[in-house]
Amino acid sequence: MAASGLPFDDIRALFALMPDASDRAADAVRERQAELTKPAGSLGKLDEIVAFLASWQDKAMPTINHPLVAVFAGNHGVVEKGVSAFPASVTRAMLENFAAGGAAINQICATYGIGLKVFELALDLPTGDITEGPAMDETTAAATIAFGMEAIAGDVDVLCLGEMGIGNTTVAAAIYAALFGGSGADWVGRGTGVDDPTLARKIAAVDAALALHADHLQDPLEVLRRLGGREIAAMVGGILAARMQRVPVILDGFVVCAAAAILQKLDATALDHCMAGHVSAEQAHRTVLEKLGKAPLLDLGMRLGEGSGAALALGVVKAALACTRDMATFAQAGVAGKNE
Repeated sequence: MAASGLPFDDIRALFALMPDASDRAADAVRERQAELTKPAGSLGKLDEIVAFLASWQDKAMPTINHPLVAVFAGNHGVVEKGVSAFPASVTRAMLENFAAGGAAINQICATYGIGLKVFELALDLPTGDITEGPAMDETTAAATIAFGMEAIAGDVDVLCLGEMGIGNTTVAAAIYAALFGGSGADWVGRGTGVDDPTLARKIAAVDAALALHADHLQDPLEVLRRLGGREIAAMVGGILAARMQRVPVILDGFVVCAAAAILQKLDATALDHCMAGHVSAEQAHRTVLEKLGKAPLLDLGMRLGEGSGAALALGVVKAALACTRDMATFAQAGVAGKNE
């Protein structure tokens, strides 16, 4: 892949340093699961989830002691084209709602004992209108990726990603069209519930952006800076940093997966440490997950964002771990094992 300049070259260099899964840790989990008081394989995907956690944490018994939902928020110049049912000011209003504990993600995190951090990304400086020029210059995009990498520093052991940003389903659709092909109509959905005229404006905006940037969309990082947003760039950094730190990631919905798609196009193995928390009601998300090779843990018809689907999925993941960690073995329970 041709280098596009020093800021992005620093990002590209990290891919050669990504750790691989630990087969030894996964095997240790499977050995314990074989001794638990249940028929082999009877917990289905729950057993697989725990082996997955072990392989990426490189622990014979994985932990979920410090799970985190990281929500990144940004504003988008393309909103001026009338692509959303809400004004850009709603992004800040929702961040205030998060801070006050009034959003859905607050309730889900409280229910499952998950930490929540919300990162504001220059809301008063929306990215450029992608129908008229690039969303960001390369230095800004690379710096925002780096910010996302730093944002999850600490003792996080499972990361759930979320986002907030009026207009960001439009830029996510543009990213998917650039990466996977097709037109705006193939990827644009109703987002926050737009009416037919607004939907038509969303489709037109994506098609206009694709036409304007057509000569520069062969490089996924160029796709990100030209068509994306600050929250998507930060999530690229968060996913990449989690890989470097051996932290498993649970992806949320349509917009979060746009960041994941950028990484997958840069390196086919870059998402091996990621699970899909759910499949969104946004029309193209199921197709996105197929492109990413990820089967969702949940399918609840949600399209909220905020990391809500990922956080709900973490409840399932925590239950899976509890079964492997705390269930009695046949020997402990005095139960006869399977006849040989």
